[in-house]
Amino acid sequence: MTTETQTTPSVAGEATDLSQLAELSTLIAAARDALSDDIVTRLASAFSEGITLLDRLTRNDGLVHLLQELDRPENQRFLICLSNAFTQASRDLATAAPADGGIAGMLKLVREPGTQEGLRLLSLVGARLSDNMREMHRRGG
Repeated sequence: MTTETQTTPSVAGEATDLSQLAELSTLIAAARDALSDDIVTRLASAFSEGITLLDRLTRNDGLVHLLQELDRPENQRFLICLSNAFTQASRDLATAAPADGGIAGMLKLVREPGTQEGLRLLSLVGARLSDNMREMHRRGG
């Protein structure tokens, strides 16, 4: 009896191993069948285009500079605030009644502190952009 007890778990283990091996073989065969010439061609083309795009991106000094600037903590916080503002503005606009229009509506909008702060932000960004562009052209850029 001791011999039967010892051989039974071994046979069960070998059956499990053979079952797993058969499943793995089926998986490999399915993967091989799925990789038709068309799929391989499309994957190679996508990979090639991806490498070309990456090469162009890394050669673009302006983009590299922008990415370096975006890595600064204050710019990351600004981007978070900007994305939150877009989300909240989208929700506010979707739930607000349509504007009546006209001069009275414009005056009401201009009196709101948020409008004034928004215009100030755009004015500051525009002024800095103009200054930087003039400086770049002075240096021959």
